[in-house]
Amino acid sequence: MPQDEWNRSGRSINANTSPPCQCNGHARKCRFNLDLYKMSGRVSGGVCTDCRHDTTGRHCHYCREGFFKDPTKPITHKKTCKPCDCHPIGSSGKSCNHTTGQCTCKEGVTGLNCNRCARGYQQSRSHIAPCIKIPRVININHQAQNTAPESYQYDPDASESTKENCGKCKFDTKRLNLNKFCKRDYAIMAKVTGRTTPGGKNAPRDEVRFNLQIQSVFKSNGPLLLASQRKSSIGLLVPAKNLDCRCPNIKINKSYLILGMDAKSNGENLMLGPKTIIIEWKDDWNRRLRRYQQQAGSCY
Repeated sequence: MPQDEWNRSGRSINANTSPPCQCNGHARKCRFNLDLYKMSGRVSGGVCTDCRHDTTGRHCHYCREGFFKDPTKPITHKKTCKPCDCHPIGSSGKSCNHTTGQCTCKEGVTGLNCNRCARGYQQSRSHIAPCIKIPRVININHQAQNTAPESYQYDPDASESTKENCGKCKFDTKRLNLNKFCKRDYAIMAKVTGRTTPGGKNAPRDEVRFNLQIQSVFKSNGPLLLASQRKSSIGLLVPAKNLDCRCPNIKINKSYLILGMDAKSNGENLMLGPKTIIIEWKDDWNRRLRRYQQQAGSCY
């Protein structure tokens, strides 16, 4: 069916024969959405329906909840989505990141499948709290030591008094609106690929550098981020005291929506500033941010 005729009809059609339907072989039909058609520049308004093989999304292009994409198979493969393999005791649920397969772990638990205790924790007999903090041993001739395996999640040596004084974290707000989008120099989707301590392992632990892989840029008004787009990577410097309070709570191999001010950079890295917003990425953000891009002309 020609594109214009399909647009006028608004009916479902065969997803394998019409150009607007790009369902990666996981759906037989799709429907027309006028809003998406306009947003695409009048190129396509197709939305796949009844995605199979545990896929979901407009084009059946990612895995549904409880499944994650097999990196060894293309998105068009019937077995591209694998079920999450989350430990029944160590994880908070049966769902995992649909891209990496990372399960959501309970406090003190780490690992892709949440199957081992993090640094500073030891196994307990509780199903509710399977990993508990290791008591700090004080030797007369030595400082308090903790010999548990290292983990990147957070610093277990942070004192209890520090955590008690943390207060509410202002960086991980769950609310995002056009006004916040307008008042930031940049808005990006980035995956955290690692973390280092600037100056080396033995340098003073004043701040931590998170390595970011830029996946999407929704707004970029400053020179630093524009330069970083060419190599698709950039650093984010976070004061160590913030990490002691898990503010923000940044995890390796997770993707985040990050908004901030380019003026707060140091020439090579993005800096955590008072107006920085860091939110764990979810697919619903994409449509909202595209809408903000179109409305950016009304920013004041």
